[in-house]
Amino acid sequence: MGRQGVRGAGRSKGGWKRRGEVTGRMGMEQGQGGQSTALKEAEEPGPAQLLDRLEVVTLPSLLPTGLPLKNCAEQNQLPIHFWPDTGPSHQFDVGVVASFGRLLGEELILQFPYGVLNVHPSYLPRWRGSAPVIHTVLHGDTVTGVTIMQIKPKRFDVGPIVKQEKFAVPLGCTTKELEGMLSKLGADMLISVLANFPECLKNKREQPEEGVTFAPKISSAAHCIKWEEQTPEEILRLHRAIGTEVRQSGTCLFTLVQPLPGSISYHKASQTLVVCCKGGWVGVKAVVWKKKLTAADFYNGYMHSWFRQTSRMFCEECRFQTLRVAAAKEKRKGTTGVQCEINT
Repeated sequence: MGRQGVRGAGRSKGGWKRRGEVTGRMGMEQGQGGQSTALKEAEEPGPAQLLDRLEVVTLPSLLPTGLPLKNCAEQNQLPIHFWPDTGPSHQFDVGVVASFGRLLGEELILQFPYGVLNVHPSYLPRWRGSAPVIHTVLHGDTVTGVTIMQIKPKRFDVGPIVKQEKFAVPLGCTTKELEGMLSKLGADMLISVLANFPECLKNKREQPEEGVTFAPKISSAAHCIKWEEQTPEEILRLHRAIGTEVRQSGTCLFTLVQPLPGSISYHKASQTLVVCCKGGWVGVKAVVWKKKLTAADFYNGYMHSWFRQTSRMFCEECRFQTLRVAAAKEKRKGTTGVQCEINT
């Protein structure tokens, strides 16, 4: 679904109409852009036209390439506003947000007669919060979904459900892959809701009180592989959830009789580092430390018998240690560690 922001459909002179007399506003911070493209297509003149006007609100960015929604809006010649500027007020029927990451106040929400919709990439009330897709993959969910809900002021992801669909998570799916799938589903659902908006609002329902889980932003500590605690499946899910951002400490050297968690062996036939963890082993294809090393390069540089004989550090066995990130260092950049590309 990506990190998407305020967007919507706007004020018409004759009330809500299916075609031609709806204006809109939308926004996105970063991501796939599926809903923005779908809304733009819904603005195009023709028998399927749903929107008469479409405007964009997005977050400012220091990225040289700009955020995806800004680029999409420029390509389609849509008016752009940068948060907290939301453009002209009281001129729109409905707003739409998707992973915007900003709380909307009651004053802003009340500018839209039909409220503000949120396209959320989970089957609410499971995974309320800013990182639902990551937590879906991280916890091994086999089923997720997309929920279109009305926003309530000053609280995230608690409003009534307008439309909701389940989605089976493909085996071995990564966060990036799942985001793309849910973005497409969310775009189709959004257009379906706008095409039958009054009826959808009439049939909206409150979220159930049971089954609530939360998906907070992933902390630096959560990026670290805990070799002593995590099973191979948990490490693989961590890698699929946050990719090469997973970290562990630099190599430590021990004399070992039995392999301890973090102990490294090299499988020459597959050119894979095999790392011991709780209850098993995981394969590592590459290690990023000062630079990216393939498993073979890492073996030749740190594990080969030649290195053991010539290095000033006596080495019987090479081992990764769990990287402990103190809470006080959460916001520091460049936390020392080694990134592993897990062999899935």
